[in-house]
Amino acid sequence: MSSNPLDFLNLQDLFKTEDLIVRDTVSDFVKREVIPLLQKAHREEVFPKELIPRFAEMNLLGSNIKGYGCPGLNSVAYGLIMQELERADSGIRSFCSVQGALVMWAIFSYGSEEQKKQFLPELAKGKKIGCFGLTEPDAGSDPASIKCSAKKTKGGWILNGNKMWITNGSIADLAVVWAKNSETNNIQGFLVEKDFKGFSTSLMKGKFSLRISVTSELHFQDCFVPDSHILPEATALKSALGCLNQARYGIAWGVVGSAMQCYQTALEYAGVRTSFNKHLSSYQLVQAKLVKMVQEISLAQLLNLHIAFLKEKETLTPEQISLAKMNNCKMALQTARQARDILGANGIIDEYPIIRHLLNLETVNTYEGTEDIHRLAVGRSLTGFQAFKA
Repeated sequence: MSSNPLDFLNLQDLFKTEDLIVRDTVSDFVKREVIPLLQKAHREEVFPKELIPRFAEMNLLGSNIKGYGCPGLNSVAYGLIMQELERADSGIRSFCSVQGALVMWAIFSYGSEEQKKQFLPELAKGKKIGCFGLTEPDAGSDPASIKCSAKKTKGGWILNGNKMWITNGSIADLAVVWAKNSETNNIQGFLVEKDFKGFSTSLMKGKFSLRISVTSELHFQDCFVPDSHILPEATALKSALGCLNQARYGIAWGVVGSAMQCYQTALEYAGVRTSFNKHLSSYQLVQAKLVKMVQEISLAQLLNLHIAFLKEKETLTPEQISLAKMNNCKMALQTARQARDILGANGIIDEYPIIRHLLNLETVNTYEGTEDIHRLAVGRSLTGFQAFKA
C-alpha cells in the first residue's frame, strides 16, 4: 500500500513548510472539533454556530487578505485550508468561503478605506457574519439579468427586489448586495446591515444537500441604504464576478477535500470488509475503482497547485479558474459515487460520510457557475465566440 494514498504523487514536497503547518493545523481542528458535530447538524439541518469563534481564532475567515486583522496567507495555504474544511463538509467550507472570498474580498477590493476599517476586522473576528446577495429567483447563470433595483435618493439609495439561495443570509449582520442602478442600468455593490429598514430575510428549508449550511432569501422593500454604504469601486457586474472568481478558486480546492475523504473511507472500508471470504480490496474491479479515484484526485491536486502558483504571480485568468472548478467538481462527484458503490448499502447511511458528501457535491457542482456555464466560458476563451446566448 502507498505510504500516503492521499498524496500519491508526493506533491507535499512542493509545498513550503509554512503551508504544511497550516494544512496540518486545520486538518487536526477538523478531526477534533468539526467532524464530531456533523452527523447531528446534518440530520437536524442546522449550522453549528459554536464553531464560528473557533474559525476566527484560527484565522480561517479572510485568511488570504492582508491587513485589517487578516493574516494574508499565500494562495497555496488558502487552498489547503479550503481543502481541509471541505473534507469535513461543503457547508463548513462554504461558510468560511462566503465570509472571506465573497463578503470580505468585496469590501477589501471595492470598498473605501473607511469601510475596510469598519467591517473587515469584525468579520475576521467572526463578530459579524456576512452574506453575498447576487443570485435571484430568475437570475442564476445570467447575473446580468438581475431585477433588484437601486434608485438614487437624498443621502442614499432605495433598494427593491429579492435574492435567493444566499448562504448565511438569515444569520448575517451584513449583506453585500448587487443591484441595478435604475438610471444607468449598471450593476453596483451595496453594504446592507441587518437592521436597515425595509430589509428582511427568510430561511429556505427542506434541502437534501448542504443541509448544515444556512440558505436564505433576502427581501428589499424600499430599503434605504446610505451613501456611506455603497461600494465605491463596485460599479459594474465585473466587480461581482471578481468576487466569484475568488470563491471559485476556493471551491476548486475544497471539492478535492471532499473527494479525498470519500476515497479514504472507501479504501479503508475495502481493506476490512470481506465478501466471498476475501477482502473487497483484493478484487480487481474494486481495485480498478480505487485506482480511478486516486488517478483523478492526483490530477486535480496538480491542477490546484498550478493555479495557485499562477494566482501568486497574478496571472491566473477567470477561464483557468473555470476549468479548475468545472473539472474538480465533476471529479469529486464521480469519486463520491464510486466510493458509495464500494460501500454498498453502508454507503447511504450517515455512519459514513460518503452520502453526505455526495449530496453536498450535487450543489457545489451547480453553484457559482454550473458545469455547463464554466465549459462555455472556457469555450469562449478558446474560440473567441460567445455561446451563452442564441
